[in-house]
Amino acid sequence: MTREGFTKLKKELDFLWREERPEITKKVAWAASLGDRSENADYQYNKKRLREIDRRVRYLRKSIENTKVVDYAPEQEGRVFFGAWVEIENDDGEQLQFRVVGYDEIFGRKNYISIDSPMARALLKKQVDDEALVVTPEGEKIWYINKIWYLETSS
Repeated sequence: MTREGFTKLKKELDFLWREERPEITKKVAWAASLGDRSENADYQYNKKRLREIDRRVRYLRKSIENTKVVDYAPEQEGRVFFGAWVEIENDDGEQLQFRVVGYDEIFGRKNYISIDSPMARALLKKQVDDEALVVTPEGEKIWYINKIWYLETSS
């Protein structure tokens, strides 16, 4: 995982555990104090939300514990490796620009692709002006690398 992705996971865990969970716990306690829980929508909704938060917190803790952060290294320069931003183009003039990241980092980001995707696998270790043969469900496609760059991050 990139340093940026790791930091984002830690911030989400911190927010859920220190801010959202205590707030929802208060709401559950308040709704429970009103009596009959079987017909109490506030109680049921907030109890469900609390379970969702707890499930996400468990997942984030496991992920953070088992994550290996891959920082930028100067020897990566000029080639596509994990964390690279890449601009590619095909023979039809279609251009794409994205960053190669870990699986947990792609959600909610249209310009990030997983290191495990066919596109990323085809591009790994390639240089500017190289061509990459990408095998897709629609067939094989050739893409040309126009640009590769890295954003240096401090540890």
